[in-house]
Amino acid sequence: MYFEPITVVDVLSIIELENPQGVIVQYGGQTPLKLARELEKNGVPIWGTSPDSIDLAEDRGRFQKFVNKLNLVQPPNGLARNLEEALKVSSSIGFPLIVRPSYVLGGRAMEIVYNREDLKNYLMDAVQASEESPVLLDSFLNQAIELDIEAVSDGKEVTIGGILQHIEQAGIHSGDSACSLPPYNLSQNLIDQIHLMVKSIALEIGTVGLINVQLAYFENTLYLLEVNPRASRTIPFVSKCIGNSLAKIGARCMAGISLEEQGIKKEIIPSHFSVKEAVLPFSKFQGVDPILGPEMKSTGEVMGTGKSFAEAYEKARLGAGEEIPRKGSVFISVRHSDRKYVAKLAKEFYDLGFSLIATRGTARLISENKLPVKIVKKVAEGRPHVVDMMKNGEINLVVNTTEGRQSIIDSASIRRTALEEKIYCTTTLEGGRVACSVLRNKEPWSVERLQDLHARLKV
Repeated sequence: MYFEPITVVDVLSIIELENPQGVIVQYGGQTPLKLARELEKNGVPIWGTSPDSIDLAEDRGRFQKFVNKLNLVQPPNGLARNLEEALKVSSSIGFPLIVRPSYVLGGRAMEIVYNREDLKNYLMDAVQASEESPVLLDSFLNQAIELDIEAVSDGKEVTIGGILQHIEQAGIHSGDSACSLPPYNLSQNLIDQIHLMVKSIALEIGTVGLINVQLAYFENTLYLLEVNPRASRTIPFVSKCIGNSLAKIGARCMAGISLEEQGIKKEIIPSHFSVKEAVLPFSKFQGVDPILGPEMKSTGEVMGTGKSFAEAYEKARLGAGEEIPRKGSVFISVRHSDRKYVAKLAKEFYDLGFSLIATRGTARLISENKLPVKIVKKVAEGRPHVVDMMKNGEINLVVNTTEGRQSIIDSASIRRTALEEKIYCTTTLEGGRVACSVLRNKEPWSVERLQDLHARLKV
C-alpha cells in the first residue's frame, strides 16, 4: 500500500516500480476513473471496464447518444456556460430544476431551484459557470422514488447484487437518504423491468466488474439518472445484506474469472429486510439548518435488519440516535407541491392516536377532510407560534417539507428547534409515511447475528 497522491505522475511512478500485470481503477471512487485514459496512453494494462467505456458513462454528450440507442428515458436536461444560457435552458425544460457544477463529488453545490430568481441567485452566489466548467441543469422529478442498483458483470453475464429503494424522495442526496434492500413497496413487474434495464446497460457499456445504476420511478416511468462503472459507497452495505462480497466477485471478474466459474448465477434476495440510515452531524454545529437536500451532509451510516421493513427501519433510526414517539401531537407543515398528499398522511397519524397541529394553509386542507386540527401561527405571524409550542413540549413529532430559498430560510427555526429539543423531525412526506408504518407494526422484534442471517441465505 502506498500513501501517495492519486495523480498520473505518482501512479505511473508506482507502476514503474511494481510492474503489475494489471491495474484496477474501479475501487477508488471518481478520482482513479479520471486517470484511466492517461494511464492507458502510457501503456498501463487496465483490468475490468475499459477506459473508453468509463468515458462513455462520464461524458454527457456520449452518454446521451447511448441513452437514445437503448431507448431509455432521462429527465430533460441541458448545459449552461453563463446566466443567459441557463435562463434559455430553464425556459425549454421548465421548473423546478436541479442544478450542479461539473465534475463534483458528494453533490457539492447542488441545489433545487423553483424559479428564475432562484436560478439567478444560484449562478451568482454558488457557482461561476464557464466554458471549462458548465453548469448542469436537469428537470427535477418531484415525488419520484429513487433507486440504486448494484450489479456485477463479467462482460457476458450480469448479476444484480441488490436493488436499494430510497426512502426519502428524489432531491435528497443518495448518501443522506435511508434506503431499503429489498425494495419495500415496489411491484414485482417494476423490479423485473429494473433487472432488464440494468443488465442491458451493463452489457452495452461493456462493464467488467462493478457497476452502479441510479434510476427514478416517476408517474409509471423509469428514468435513468446516472451510471457509475465503479464501486459505489453502498457496495459494503449490499454485501452485508446478501452475505456475499461484491467487491471480491467484481475483482475476480476483472481478473478474467467469469460469474459462472465463481458459482454466481442469480440475484441473492434476502429473506429479511435491511435498512441503511445516514448519521448526520447537525447537533455538533450551532445554528445549522438540519434540512436534507442534493448536497451530501452525512458523516456515517448505520444498518438495521428485521423480518419486516418497519422493524428494520426502526432499528436503523435507533442506531442513528433517533426514536419515533408512540403518542402525542404531530405538527405538519408542507410545501405547495405536497398539499394533495397531506390529508392522507394526517389521517394516518390521527388513526394512530396523534392529535394534529398545523399552520393555517395546511390546517385548511386537513380540516376539509373532516379531521380535527389545531391551527398554530408561523414564526413570522407573531406569538405564540409553532417554535414556542415545541419549546413548551406541546409537539412530539414534526413533518416539515419546504421548497425555494426564502421558504427554507423562513422555516429553518422549526427544524433547528426540533433538533435542539430532541423532537423527531422528518423533512419529507415519505419520512412521515414510514414513521407511521413503524408505529403500526405490532410484531415483536427478532434479534439475530449477521453471520446467522448469511448462513440461512446460503442454505
